[in-house]
Amino acid sequence: MKNALFLALFFFSALVAPNRASGQVTPQDSTQLHIIRTNDDNEYIGRILSQDALSVTLKTDNLGTITIQKKNIKSIVPMEKGQIVGGEYWFENPHSTRYFFQPNAYGLRRGEGYYQNTWIFLNQVSYGVSNNFTIGAGMIPIFLFGGAASPFWITPRVTVPVVKDKFNISTGAFIGTILGEDTDGPFGVAYGNASVGSRERNLTVGIGYGFAGGEWSDTPALSLSGMVRASKKFVFMIENFFLDAGDETVALSFLGGRFIGRKIAVDAALVIPVSELEGSFVAVPWLGLNVPFGTRK
Repeated sequence: MKNALFLALFFFSALVAPNRASGQVTPQDSTQLHIIRTNDDNEYIGRILSQDALSVTLKTDNLGTITIQKKNIKSIVPMEKGQIVGGEYWFENPHSTRYFFQPNAYGLRRGEGYYQNTWIFLNQVSYGVSNNFTIGAGMIPIFLFGGAASPFWITPRVTVPVVKDKFNISTGAFIGTILGEDTDGPFGVAYGNASVGSRERNLTVGIGYGFAGGEWSDTPALSLSGMVRASKKFVFMIENFFLDAGDETVALSFLGGRFIGRKIAVDAALVIPVSELEGSFVAVPWLGLNVPFGTRK
């Protein structure tokens, strides 16, 4: 238990400056770097010299001054200094809003989405309806493997930036049911999170209350999780849940990382249950696939 807390608190030393801004923009001055992504998946970095209703003129380091027709542009995003690390451009982490399972207090921006698959069976899709509201839905399709009843859930979530790119809070719910089976109503958990740090490096504290059959749990579940982007294509993550099991507190720790690309990411971790009464060590592998989709608006 103490080891899980110690590992999570490590992230306090790694919190850095704010992350980048979001959305399509009109430049404020000629010194601001922007990233222009085109419909053919090319990416151009430079300073916008001018733009009108039809085109954007961009000054780049490698290609000189170029003009791009707006009909060919997918998005224009301002780039902050944090995206240049050691003289190298780091693309934005498309999966910065969650850990292995739990979300942090940052949300998807409007128009962004992702599909998540864990061990083939667990499937979820999430989408940013607005910059402050994310909705998700998931299923374990047991019916595909000869079973009838299949778990299904939705995950609405509201995020609020308290200090932009430094401190966010969120509240949401995991609301589930079993399709193909009579139940006593939905089950799940209602929770709140608070994240300190940027989208790339953060520590999140969470509290949640479970419900099932029309009744709520008497004691909350607590969580303590964090992520640090260690390189251009790797994010180190830890995720801890602390649950009341009656006569003891049980911890469930995820320790591993995420290998990220612009179009796909892979999660790999060990899931370690920690019990005050159980002295044996058990570690279960966690393997997931993440695919972003949509375009930020």
